[in-house]
Amino acid sequence: MPVLLRWFLRLGPTNPIAVRLVQNGSRRQRHLYIRSAYLAAVILVLLWQLVTTVGGSGAIDYRELALAGSQSFIFVAYLQIGLICVLAPVFMAGAISQEADPKTWEVMLTTPLGPTEIVLGNLFGRLFFILALLFSSLPLFALIQVFGGVPMNTIFASYGVAACAAVLVGVIAIGLSVSRLAGRRAVFTFYVGVVTYLAITAALDAFIRASGGGAGPAGEGVTHFTSLNPFLALRALLNPATYPRGDMGDAWWIANPVSAWCYGSLLLSTALILASSLTVRAGGLQTLVSGQSSSKVPWYRKMFGLGASGAEFRPPRTVGQNPIAWREATARNSTLFRIIARWSFVVLGGLFGLGLVAWYHAGQLDHTTFRLAILYTILGEMAVITLVAMNMAATAVSREREDGTLDLLLTTSITPASYLSGKLKGLIAYLLPLLAVPVGTVAVAGLYAFTGGLGRSDGVTVAALAGHSDATPVVLPEAGIVAALVCIPFAAFCVMIGLQWSLKSKGTISSVVGTVGVVGIVAGVIGTCGWRSGIDFEVIGPALAASNPASALFALVSPGEALDSTAASTGGLSTARVALLMGAGVSAAVYAGVVYGIQASMVKNFDFTVRKLAGTK
Repeated sequence: MPVLLRWFLRLGPTNPIAVRLVQNGSRRQRHLYIRSAYLAAVILVLLWQLVTTVGGSGAIDYRELALAGSQSFIFVAYLQIGLICVLAPVFMAGAISQEADPKTWEVMLTTPLGPTEIVLGNLFGRLFFILALLFSSLPLFALIQVFGGVPMNTIFASYGVAACAAVLVGVIAIGLSVSRLAGRRAVFTFYVGVVTYLAITAALDAFIRASGGGAGPAGEGVTHFTSLNPFLALRALLNPATYPRGDMGDAWWIANPVSAWCYGSLLLSTALILASSLTVRAGGLQTLVSGQSSSKVPWYRKMFGLGASGAEFRPPRTVGQNPIAWREATARNSTLFRIIARWSFVVLGGLFGLGLVAWYHAGQLDHTTFRLAILYTILGEMAVITLVAMNMAATAVSREREDGTLDLLLTTSITPASYLSGKLKGLIAYLLPLLAVPVGTVAVAGLYAFTGGLGRSDGVTVAALAGHSDATPVVLPEAGIVAALVCIPFAAFCVMIGLQWSLKSKGTISSVVGTVGVVGIVAGVIGTCGWRSGIDFEVIGPALAASNPASALFALVSPGEALDSTAASTGGLSTARVALLMGAGVSAAVYAGVVYGIQASMVKNFDFTVRKLAGTK
């Protein structure tokens, strides 16, 4: 075999690191379950979309079938890229957490593998599962060709957008691993960074289009942020009529956003690979900072009830009836940075929400811009809170198992029921101030609409849509009640799923990955179905829209669009609003029942599970 070909193969297919990762990962049942759940979610949503799009009875002509196939493909394509963004970090979590065990790097750096081989081996070995997961749904999309209406080049272009997103996510994970700057909690930071980036670029794109700064004759088309977000690039590909591209005289990334996203993400991935190759044998970017802590307590630490940094003792604290609940609610604020981060989110988020209402009252924002600002703000805040809840819950038990605290707790009089209920109550108590930010923001906007805008010149109602008889309020007045009924039980559900995975997982990484995967798939499928049900179904649709925070918040801020079918059939929003409120109550009861059932099952199997994993670190 030629030397050049052998060297090229060692960078990818025959790289020993890649071969080891693929062989070991292929034997894990967790990967099999993830692939099965991914395909099941895509198939379920595709069938649901086909049924709701075609609907009716009697003969269906080829034109209706083609339209149904086209709309179903568009809907599932968005879902697929969303699941890839959620599940890609699941498979790349091992690369991020590899830094947590320096011995792994010490052994790897003693091998004759070159820096490029180490980086590409880790990348291709873990990226293989992501790309296999992505292209496993290709036969499903090929079946859509039977209906017609979807060109084959569009299908492959959508796969190209998703594949480039997966490659970029994988390269960033490898870069975090090589830099040695990340720790065991870097997986959570990784998720937050991805979600925040997507939310910010989508929000900026929406604001530019709302002000007429996009491409197209009406200024509602492609913007400069389209090529920076895979969802926006996919929208430019699949919705050219409502999201037009620029002309040939515009910038290249305005006229060709899909190509710009693919080429840009691949170029950025290449640059990160080169940077990782240059720093992998130099010890990464990690620097050691040494210093001695003073025994004197600074004033700013006294203000938060903290002792001196690095001190062996701390000020006494009052413990409630359940010490586990107290510990979970207060131990998260054990450092000054955590206290500042938590309350900064609360204060800044609350002030920003009040500022949006004040700007709207002053006439600085029109109805459409105000709705977009409120919607993107509360959705982004809810996404961050959900990730925080999953991360804390997923590490609540596994962290104590790793540091030996769980063994000490089991020698006390604390029962499994009080232990698990204390975990749940403590985490919810910690999350309540954070949940108050999005719930309070939408509640203030709803109360502002209820008072008629306090004499606002343009009022607080939006013109009725086609087929609707009444104007709709800019935000439903009961928004605070519905948001609280949906968001708080959903947070408890996320916490309970995290506790379940934390109890049965050997380490924090596997528990975080499992929690994010389960919650992402369940919330994605339920939210997608609820979103479409609110638009397409009468009466029952608004109730189903309250089954997920995202679809419920969308219905509260844009009731005319989110509850279109019910509002059009009944001539107003009265029936839809009642159904939405009742659905929120039913959704809260269902989430509470699921939480109670999971907790009862965990209490029943607590001793067996703990003894099975006894001594695991």
